Amino acid sequence: LSICSKLCYAIGGAPNQVAGSAAAFFLQIYLLDVAHITPFHASLVLFIGKASGAFTDPVAGFFISKSRWTRIGRLMPWMLACTPFTVVSYFFMWYPPPFVSGRAAWYVTFNCLFQALTTLFQVPYSALTMFLSTDQKDRDSATAYRMTMEVLGTLIGAALQGQIVASAHVSHHCTVNPPVNTTDSWHDSASIPDPSDILSHQVIYMIAAGVIGGVYLLGIVVLFLGVKEKDDPYALSSDRAIPFCKGLGLTMKHGPYVKLTASFLLISTAVQLEQSNFVLFCTQASGLRNHFQYLVVTILVSAAVSVPFWQKILQRFGKKCAACGISWMIPFAVMLVTIPNLILAYLVAFVSGLSIAASLLLPWSMLPDVVDNFRLQNPHGKGQETIFYSSYVFFTKMSAGIGLGISAAGLEFTGYKPGICRQSDDVILTLKILIGAVPGILIFMGLFILFFYPITEQSRKETKLALEELR
Repeated sequence: LSICSKLCYAIGGAPNQVAGSAAAFFLQIYLLDVAHITPFHASLVLFIGKASGAFTDPVAGFFISKSRWTRIGRLMPWMLACTPFTVVSYFFMWYPPPFVSGRAAWYVTFNCLFQALTTLFQVPYSALTMFLSTDQKDRDSATAYRMTMEVLGTLIGAALQGQIVASAHVSHHCTVNPPVNTTDSWHDSASIPDPSDILSHQVIYMIAAGVIGGVYLLGIVVLFLGVKEKDDPYALSSDRAIPFCKGLGLTMKHGPYVKLTASFLLISTAVQLEQSNFVLFCTQASGLRNHFQYLVVTILVSAAVSVPFWQKILQRFGKKCAACGISWMIPFAVMLVTIPNLILAYLVAFVSGLSIAASLLLPWSMLPDVVDNFRLQNPHGKGQETIFYSSYVFFTKMSAGIGLGISAAGLEFTGYKPGICRQSDDVILTLKILIGAVPGILIFMGLFILFFYPITEQSRKETKLALEELR
């Protein structure tokens, strides 16, 4: 693969991460503090949106696996067709409807549409890795390019959104470091929002959504012009595509895939919880209200610059060994919730970025190895790539949706109130648990499962030789 092809492939996936990053960091606080819906309704928006995207994955996998080859490939038409609708649904996800009573239903509808459409893009895009080259090193290299660009996309999304909407979350009537012994009236009373301020905050969010929509269109143009999809290199003319339901059953019985998926659905849930609650923690529980956008940028810059480092680590020491780096964020996150200090917060942001980069790169680097292993055991079937990728995304989205739903419901249960200067002690404790304890437990569980993942560097080489002989 040429460097140009790898870059174009990587750029094509960046817009999904730009939008996903903006939503991950800011959708929850937007729903609570700008749209003014209850934490319970916000939890429904987050959970139902993720669930709809998750259930779209096997549906997308089913139809894509039955797609016929066209002049521009089998996967590319899906990505081209869904992008314009994705842009529209993303914009309306941040657009406040003119009515109040059914506002939660509005956000549920467009979040569901956006999640479903991004799935229709993400499944063929991620499966496209298998149709760029037959060489494992080429695919690993393309995955590293893709992860670097996706982390940069995550950085761009959070930075754009953070800088554009920062003024909507700076509360001028609250002191940066409120006294410990505050009166109940200062503690519990919400400021009465000025209608003009509410309108300006809503317009700010719509401007950010419009900018990110433009990034989507740019990315798909680059992907279409710069990437050439190749047909299945291992398939004989007599081979038939594995029926979707049969392929799904075989996938769920494939040991390496089950262990990889179980491990990273726990790890990805931990990362989602960290992302979704970090801004709330900074603004409501740690006195870092005026620094949250810079802390978010620090996390993502650290993640972006460390992807090549992780690529070198996994090449030298193996992919399972590199996975240990995901656990680095745990002790620092615990320190942040126990000692909320500005310097420590930036250190935590930097280390968290390193761990997030590893958690993004490794599953997408390991999944092609699982597909190759499966192909070696099932040599006369084809079309299983989209089944692997769609079901993997399904499980990770479902777990993240459940985690985010429980997270927002926990804030509702403990009495989160939008617009007040300082939340109750129960809300602050809940945010600390969601930032520190819960992600730590999930990451440890995920790494424990990954310990039993059977594909080693030696077995990868043996699989490569066997597939070359088959081809």
